[in-house]
Amino acid sequence: MNKKIMALVGAFSLSAFGTAQACEISARVSVVGNEFPAIQTVGAGAAACTGAEVTTNLTSEHQKINVPGMQGNPAEYTSAIVANSSIVALMNEDVIRPLDDLVSKHGGALNPNQLIKVDGKIMAVAFMANAQHLMYRKDVLSDLSIDAPKTYEDMLAAAEKIRSAGVMKNPVGGAYAAGWNLAQEFNNMFLGYGGSHFEAGSANPSVNSKAGIDALNMMKSLSEYMNPDFLTHDSNATNAEYRAGNIALLNMWGSRAASQTTAEGVTDAVKNGHAVAGPMTVGGGSTAASTLWWDGWTVAKNVSDAEAEATFIAMMNGIRPSMMEDEAIRTQAVWLIDGYTPTDAAIGVFEAAKMGTTPYPMLPYMGLLHTALGAELPDFMQGKESAEQALADVEAAYIAAAKEKGFLN
Repeated sequence: MNKKIMALVGAFSLSAFGTAQACEISARVSVVGNEFPAIQTVGAGAAACTGAEVTTNLTSEHQKINVPGMQGNPAEYTSAIVANSSIVALMNEDVIRPLDDLVSKHGGALNPNQLIKVDGKIMAVAFMANAQHLMYRKDVLSDLSIDAPKTYEDMLAAAEKIRSAGVMKNPVGGAYAAGWNLAQEFNNMFLGYGGSHFEAGSANPSVNSKAGIDALNMMKSLSEYMNPDFLTHDSNATNAEYRAGNIALLNMWGSRAASQTTAEGVTDAVKNGHAVAGPMTVGGGSTAASTLWWDGWTVAKNVSDAEAEATFIAMMNGIRPSMMEDEAIRTQAVWLIDGYTPTDAAIGVFEAAKMGTTPYPMLPYMGLLHTALGAELPDFMQGKESAEQALADVEAAYIAAAKEKGFLN
């Protein structure tokens, strides 16, 4: 699967624009997913279909509600928009269906690199690639003769210079909200230090290691230059800080790059000073302290065949090639759709791909470790525990959950 994800970024299609098609469906469609602009665009495209009701629930809480919302019979949601992390939970709970028959019937416009296969079956249709990377205020850095950071050590040095000059008290932003976001920031840093989440060929955890300790210590150092409420700041709150001109350096999702200067309320200084670069490295290593992702959509298992077909048709309308004629839409993501041509906002994701950034581990037990990290690391970030103790707690919580699910004896 890792090779598949890498292929997504290595095979962006640049063919001619498609032609808009009328979208008519005959059964209900209900979509759950995240809320950033590219996904909102896909949801709006699906909702443009006529003939039956199409509803969307796009929320930052999507990962808490997509599995429960698809477990009923019939399922509340006929489709979940997912990434290479969140699809695992849906497969573990057996709530999504293979799409091979629907791709054969209605997926002629799809590229091979959009077909996410698990055990030989198509389980999702990818529409974009993503990664976290550096965004920064080039004007602030230029005024202080600071080069754009290439490493996290560079970021710390830049932050200290900005603070010492009295320009900003807390110049660093990060999506460090306790839970999923904090765990993901650890994953990025941990991989940058050369860590491996599990012992080779097993579900045994290996985060309580030198790489894990180094990752936490770097995160703690960065947090000292963040808003004191950093453990409540998800991507939305972090971006709001940036758009308001309160921070100058942040590690942020490429899918948010274009909206940094177009969202309501962004200051002119941010509009004029905004810049994007690739992921940073850390600890003298050459591996990007980031992860490579795809986003795509699924179809629920516990719905009628008519609803499944209507959902597939509607979601195909949400990623139709003619959308790429719209400049505003084209800047929202690194699209895996015919007609996409790269924009300036895509620089960071393309740099992530060029650096060979590690794909997020698409393993059936990775979600359990991610959850354990999100629950146990806040104590360290608040100074209540040592790095070693926090990581020991992570492994203990993960092992208990993995045994309950049958991944460990």
